[in-house]
Amino acid sequence: MAAKGNGTTSAHFVLLGFSEQGRVQVVLFVVFLVICVITLLGNVALLVLIRPVAQLHTPMYFFLSSLSFLDLCCSSCITPRLLQDLLDEDKPCEAACLTQFYFYVAFATTECCLLAAMAYDRSVAVCRPLLYSLSVSRGICALLMAGSCLAGVTNAALHTGLALRLSFCGPKVIGHFYCEGPPLIALSCTDPALSELGMFITAGFSLAATVLAILLSYTFILAAVGKRKAFSASVSQLAAVALFYGSLVSVYAQSSSRSSPEQDKVASVFYTMVMTMLNPFICSLRNQEVKAGLWRLMGRKHSAEK
Repeated sequence: MAAKGNGTTSAHFVLLGFSEQGRVQVVLFVVFLVICVITLLGNVALLVLIRPVAQLHTPMYFFLSSLSFLDLCCSSCITPRLLQDLLDEDKPCEAACLTQFYFYVAFATTECCLLAAMAYDRSVAVCRPLLYSLSVSRGICALLMAGSCLAGVTNAALHTGLALRLSFCGPKVIGHFYCEGPPLIALSCTDPALSELGMFITAGFSLAATVLAILLSYTFILAAVGKRKAFSASVSQLAAVALFYGSLVSVYAQSSSRSSPEQDKVASVFYTMVMTMLNPFICSLRNQEVKAGLWRLMGRKHSAEK
């Protein structure tokens, strides 16, 4: 929907990133580069480990490997461009802003649904172990993964469609390090109420549905195996989920007029980069089966070298 006058819906924007930080950019570049390298190594290592180890060919590790792949996709949407912008004094015009917006929303929504599917998998394994092979069969896993991808694509299409309804009259400078919904809405020269409400509803529904599924699954686990045992086994996963969802909600739960750009940047760093780095360590590399599979794989390679 074009605005009157000089309004435009062009996707060309300038991303300021962390340019206002001045000399701190070098430190930020090093920090984000380290995060990027750890994210790449941790998630690729998990993918490489699971494939050749037959003992890890279970639904749980199918979901974990899918999570690692999504984390790589999410990181590739954000971090390379951010690192480039930190090195460039003159911020280039970003022609693919809405493309980045679409793909990140798609990957992030798919990951939210996948986290819910992983919680369901664990609840069935603990609460109904005798029916586990039927309740979480290969077909069910494929359907859950396909449903997660469909939800991601649909949610991203809705968000991008709502963003395309906005019109921009003045300088299209986004005070953020990637193309995100609230900063886009804040730049609109027309009434963004409809787009803002639509984004709030679609994002809120996705978050609420997946959070409810995760909470119900872990409630069943707590009731089935006892509070202490379940808590000690699941506290790291729950902490990761709480940090991921908490940072997302802090950005999308408030209107663009009341949001703080600096606080939004910090929250966005958590759910776009920090969580993609921590997930392989929190959800899998601390797992005893993964460690055993790693030693098995290393032993097999050692024997082959002899």
